[in-house]
Amino acid sequence: MSASIFPSWLGGYEVRDHIKNPNISVGEYTYYSGYYHDKHFEDHCVRYLLGDHSSRAVWESGIFGEVDKLIIGKFCSIASGATFMLAGNQGHRHDWISSFPFDVGKFGDKVKSGFERDGDTVIGNDVWLGTECVIMPGVNIGDGAVIGARAVVTKDVPPYAIVVGNPGKVVKKRFSDEQIAKLLEMKWWDWPLALLKKHMDVMCSSDVDELYQYYLAFKAKL
Repeated sequence: MSASIFPSWLGGYEVRDHIKNPNISVGEYTYYSGYYHDKHFEDHCVRYLLGDHSSRAVWESGIFGEVDKLIIGKFCSIASGATFMLAGNQGHRHDWISSFPFDVGKFGDKVKSGFERDGDTVIGNDVWLGTECVIMPGVNIGDGAVIGARAVVTKDVPPYAIVVGNPGKVVKKRFSDEQIAKLLEMKWWDWPLALLKKHMDVMCSSDVDELYQYYLAFKAKL
């Protein structure tokens, strides 16, 4: 019996160290904790994205041209079984008489392609994605957002919003609008590691205003 990829639910790994698909981009420190599904992030969480092991040759042939990408920022926390649905509508047109993706080889040359892209799926920085949540194609999730367990996200999520349910709905914001504006201005996830470590006591608190004062002092020295 092979050893588990994730020996405990207490740990995980940095996602960018395990990515093979060239159409996935992941920032520093973002981790996946996949103990309960025990498959690598790319194998379990990323669905229907050209360039994976099953479609690499087709993607490299160039017949699809530019394809949608999965882009994930820094310092994101991804829980076991979170799923990113890619490849747009995958050829299924619900506005046509049939949603079936007819094949030219079987049904003749009058078949039209129903494939439509939804654009890149973009996850901001410091986003927490709860266990078994589903992110639909082309969705943009803002910095600092939290997506609840098994939520189905079908539309863009504002920064620092908390989303739950199916379909996912914003139930609250993590901070006031003024504080969110300061956090988005500071972009602490882009700070030098030494500076971040220096103020880790404030990072591990809810005092946005104090962190903002440190940011202004640092900015004044540049």
